[in-house]
Amino acid sequence: MHEVSRLFFYIFTFGITVSFRYFKSIYMNTSLFSKPELIWFFAGLILFLAELVLPGFVIFFFGVGAWVTALICLIAHPGINLQFIIFGITSLLSLAALRRMIQKKFFYPREHLSEGVEDEFTGKEAKALSAFGPGSQGKVEFKGTTWKAESLSQITVGQIVIIKEKLSFKLIVEPKNN
Repeated sequence: MHEVSRLFFYIFTFGITVSFRYFKSIYMNTSLFSKPELIWFFAGLILFLAELVLPGFVIFFFGVGAWVTALICLIAHPGINLQFIIFGITSLLSLAALRRMIQKKFFYPREHLSEGVEDEFTGKEAKALSAFGPGSQGKVEFKGTTWKAESLSQITVGQIVIIKEKLSFKLIVEPKNN
């Protein structure tokens, strides 16, 4: 996550520096609205900043599309309809091509998170703190913490059990066969 923040900071700093110099040179000669590349650049900058505030990691790619459109407007001067087509296509292509790759690189995938948590519990031993059985809940101690537990077998106080599954804040256990 730190790398993403640093990337946004560099993009923002570079964008402000370039846009200030570019805006200063344009301001003396023409109107802001007569330069579509500047409008697309600022739209992309706003979208990048919005990504820092809003969840989902989607708006970033529309910022990429806006900056690609700004670059194309700077090089070749397309009409407004073509600009919106370029913006839409580049935004959707970057979203489709890069989102999954960037999420895997910078964010911990949710499916691996649940597997990691289950692996921490599944197959491990715990100690029963109360007697319980089918249709009733009891308490077990695992790694110094008390957990609610259920079992399809009768469990006695002090018995060592094996954790079969974790469901939210409840452990499904079975007696350990000695």
